[in-house]
Amino acid sequence: MQSLGRYFIFLGTLFRNREKFGVYVKLTLDECIQIGIDSVFIVSIVATFIGAVSCVQTAYQLVSPLIPPSIIGLIVRDTTILEFAPTITSIVLSGKVGSNIAGGIGTMRITEQIDALEVMGINSTSYLVLPKVVASIVMFPMLVILAGFLAILGGYLAGTLGGIITPDDYIAGLRSDFQAFNITFALIKAVVFAFLISTISSFKGYNTSGGALEVGQASTAAVTNSCIAVLAADFVLAQLLL
Repeated sequence: MQSLGRYFIFLGTLFRNREKFGVYVKLTLDECIQIGIDSVFIVSIVATFIGAVSCVQTAYQLVSPLIPPSIIGLIVRDTTILEFAPTITSIVLSGKVGSNIAGGIGTMRITEQIDALEVMGINSTSYLVLPKVVASIVMFPMLVILAGFLAILGGYLAGTLGGIITPDDYIAGLRSDFQAFNITFALIKAVVFAFLISTISSFKGYNTSGGALEVGQASTAAVTNSCIAVLAADFVLAQLLL
């Protein structure tokens, strides 16, 4: 509970004694490149193979001749949009982005760069963390949209090239019983997960003390806590919005 209280106090300091708006714009754009552009490759690889595997495993379990083959496309589409794209992508980003944020801020802490910012009268929390939070909230939904598209494409390629389903049946499944709210739900999850991962990782890095070993421990704790927070938030959002 003490750590939870310190976390909320940490969030409150993000909006105190802020710098000029132009300073945040440049910092946020730099963070968008590191968080978003640099994560495109790993997100693309993971999403494509998850879509392919979900198509193959769905077909493996549908043994009844009464079930139309197009149901495979429908299941791949809905599982991808509702769960795989936002949640799995965010868990992957917890490892890549979360450890990077915690390691970077933790290194600045132990090398006294954060202390130097405070001596100059700069709110180090707002200056260092707020651009990362804003950049994450902007870039995570884009990565989730990319992951969703590539996962469905991966399912199409695995299904058609493997002889599991015809292209017409797969596309018919994608088009049947589509609910537009599922897209909104996935984007809401992406924004919530982005906030949790960026703030938890920053909190762990900001409160690092010691040396290089403690920075590594802070990065590990950031990834672990972020993954747990993502899964817990996933359950809460599903209960509230579905």
